[in-house]
Amino acid sequence: MDKILVGIDGSESSMKAADFAVELAGKQGGQVIALNVVVSQLGYAYSSGAFGLVTPSAINDLLEKSKQEAQVWFDKIGRKASACGVRLKTEIVASPTSAGPAIVDYADKNGVDLIVVGTRGRSGFSKLLLGSVASSVVTYASCPVTVVK
Repeated sequence: MDKILVGIDGSESSMKAADFAVELAGKQGGQVIALNVVVSQLGYAYSSGAFGLVTPSAINDLLEKSKQEAQVWFDKIGRKASACGVRLKTEIVASPTSAGPAIVDYADKNGVDLIVVGTRGRSGFSKLLLGSVASSVVTYASCPVTVVK
């Protein structure tokens, strides 16, 4: 496995998934790509031509805030990756819909060999067996998917 993609949202579940991905990459000699998806209707509204509701600077502000938040998670994953001798790439992408399709699309476009996701993210639906993002990724990914509990 040369490229292992892990979806990160800062939840305990996603951080466990990142730990698993780093450990697996360490054994396989692969690279981990930590991907944070910013889900926002702002980009969608702006691209659809909403009059005066969204400005490019509002979108940039949202992305900058998301980058700062995600950097904390990326730094934590980076320390573990460094300790395990694993190459780490970090990415933030914006999606107007949901994280699941964005993760699958990123994996397809970047030749990912394995996607690793946590069972539940930050949505708060703790009674669900499998979160909506994990379910979407498992359903639509064209490569193997590992769900970490």
